Amino acid sequence: MEKPSYLKKGDKVIIVSTARKISEEEIVPAVEVLNKWGLIVVLGSNLYGENNQFSGTTEERKNDLQKALDDEMVKAVFCARGGYGTVKIIDELDFSRFIKHPKWVVGYSDVTVLHNHINQNFNIQTLHATMPINFPTNTEDSLESLHEALFGEVLNFEFNNNDLNITGKTEGVLVGGNLSIIYSLTGTKSQLDTKGKILFLEDLDEYLYHIDRMMMNLKRSGMLKSLAGLIIGGMSDMNDNAIPYGKTANEIIKDAVSEYDYPVCFDFPAGHLTDNRALIMGENVKLDVDESCSLRFSS
Repeated sequence: MEKPSYLKKGDKVIIVSTARKISEEEIVPAVEVLNKWGLIVVLGSNLYGENNQFSGTTEERKNDLQKALDDEMVKAVFCARGGYGTVKIIDELDFSRFIKHPKWVVGYSDVTVLHNHINQNFNIQTLHATMPINFPTNTEDSLESLHEALFGEVLNFEFNNNDLNITGKTEGVLVGGNLSIIYSLTGTKSQLDTKGKILFLEDLDEYLYHIDRMMMNLKRSGMLKSLAGLIIGGMSDMNDNAIPYGKTANEIIKDAVSEYDYPVCFDFPAGHLTDNRALIMGENVKLDVDESCSLRFSS
């Protein structure tokens, strides 16, 4: 996939909110960090807008993102936070200027809509990484990985083994994001073609039976059958019913892919975690799942 240009000091970046509303005090810490990195930060016109739970109306949020995508001087678009709402604007966006002048689109959770849509339809890389609302609580490693990814340092991650892991070595293009969002995009033009890819999944605050439901959807739609590998990030703050489901989220996921022959690793440090490492979606990676585990990016 095509890689947007890496950032350098003096570059202009913008913060917009494609989903839930956000306050100025929640943005200030991230602006300070980005300024320390030498970046010039501008804010979307409707960043502090409010329309019920959203950061402005659908039209206002669409306009902010459209202007950011169109502006050739903007080198990265940071989505301020997740929640819900990006899917309501995705089909109204014009990506023609973005395709000619790609830039980094940064975020996770609800921003998975943008990752999947851009990766699948335009063959352009995006950055699954922490968002401005999370900067104050992120680990140093999380923010450092974001800096490295944006400024062109090669990402290499070593992480702990998990007893549920399925060992092996593999290589492929990394795609994915939030499981709930990927599930919601099946059957649309934003759905990923996962054949031969390494799929990353994470999620937050879901009922365990719903994790099973979503994994069955991905399986039945063919999205799990021909993967090169599977990486599971944080499955955070899962919920259970009064009558227990009987398995953890990781166990449910392993059951869903048990018949396939590719490496699977669990508890990768990315997702709804304080230690949310940056992942370049659309980049070729090497995954080694063994007693020690590693994920290495090609560039």
